[in-house]
Amino acid sequence: MRRSRLEELKFLEGRCRNQVLDLGIEPLQDPRRCRGAPRRAAGGGCPGSGRRSPGARPARPDAAAMAQENAAFSPGPEEPPRRRGRQRYVEKDGRCNVQQGNVRETYRYLTDLFTTLVDLQWRLSLLFFVLAYALTWLFFGAIWWLIAYGRGDLEHLEDTAWTPCVNNLNGFVAAFLFSIETETTIGYGHRVITDQCPEGIVLLLLQAILGSMVNAFMVGCMFVKISQPNKRAATLVFSSHAVVSLRDGRLCLMFRVGDLRSSHIVEASIRAKLIRSRQTLEGEFIPLHQTDLSVGFDTGDDRLFLVSPLVISHEIDAASPFWEASRRALERDDFEIVVILEGMVEATGMTCQARSSYLVDEVLWGHRFTSVLTLEDGFYEVDYASFHETFEVPTPSCSARELAEAAARLDAHLYWSIPSRLDEKTRGQTQVHGQLHLGGGGGGGGRQSPWKCAKVGKSPPPRTSSLGSSMEGRGLDFREMEGRAR
Repeated sequence: MRRSRLEELKFLEGRCRNQVLDLGIEPLQDPRRCRGAPRRAAGGGCPGSGRRSPGARPARPDAAAMAQENAAFSPGPEEPPRRRGRQRYVEKDGRCNVQQGNVRETYRYLTDLFTTLVDLQWRLSLLFFVLAYALTWLFFGAIWWLIAYGRGDLEHLEDTAWTPCVNNLNGFVAAFLFSIETETTIGYGHRVITDQCPEGIVLLLLQAILGSMVNAFMVGCMFVKISQPNKRAATLVFSSHAVVSLRDGRLCLMFRVGDLRSSHIVEASIRAKLIRSRQTLEGEFIPLHQTDLSVGFDTGDDRLFLVSPLVISHEIDAASPFWEASRRALERDDFEIVVILEGMVEATGMTCQARSSYLVDEVLWGHRFTSVLTLEDGFYEVDYASFHETFEVPTPSCSARELAEAAARLDAHLYWSIPSRLDEKTRGQTQVHGQLHLGGGGGGGGRQSPWKCAKVGKSPPPRTSSLGSSMEGRGLDFREMEGRAR
């Protein structure tokens, strides 16, 4: 078995050598075979193949030359893997980057035809608007021409004794014009219907009713499409970056929102969602999982009075998904933060929603927003030129959890160090008073010297604290407990 293994290794070595020769690279030789050969000036293979002078020591292979030769075989330094750009779930302008595919139940769109027409693009809406009127005019114009043709009105155009269904209707063009005048209630007075045509009277009533319905439907679609609240959302701006910095000693994720119009958003509220794929404990992969980011729902801070730009803050606490994320971990993570601003338009009363998103590369650690509000003579001025500007501030790179643990250790250190110092102070005072009492008893036959009492200040000896006395009686030391707490 050992011999077959050696033969297999030799076969693989020869095969690799042949592949190297085919690539045009000179193979390396075993350094043990080239140990006694002098060095060559340049080239590959052994460090040298010339003869050795008598009495000369065998030369060691040059390390630099071997490193240069090995570089031909060994691959270059591995480049760090390039981070693939994340596909946005929501674009910066609020457009959702999701397309519905393989929808087979297309009849559902026709059940809500009004919303379908409103959601169409403008060019398609205008085309449908023109076709709706043109087709109805052509349809009823064709019916008016058929009535005139069926009654024989087109054959008695010059007969003054003949009473037609519609006066002065002499062809299809005239019938089409009469259909337009009837549906739009223009009434030029040249072409009029007579009372000798009952089918024409019925058709006139039907066209008047259907024309009113077409007008109401199409005008309503165009009005709703023109007054859509998403156009109002175009003047609601979000900062281009989100920042992470300290606020009141706690790490917070912040972004800024503003309103460019003088008419305000009524009952404005803000929400934030974390979009990140995750895997459950059972192995189920959930793509684009949505997690709420608290921006003050419990305290009411999510209700905004959006008169000037506001900085929205998400406190990174134990309930936050960024609780254990440090600066380095945050830069390696892959997520998207979607922010949603909702409210009613003051002018129309319609609900408006503005959206934006932030990728990992758009979250700046250790930055803070530049102030945009200044006090002028009698009013406040907002400088939107610096709306997206930030500046660096000292911020720890650790996670919020590590920061909270460090603060807890500091509080524990202060808690245990203050009683230990008080205990040492009370011990020292007790020893001093004990020495004074002993000195007074020895010099006065058991009586205290009045001079010594006055020296002390005629005050009773201070009592040690109950905590210090109890711990002292048990033989415990606060310094030892402080070390354990650390």
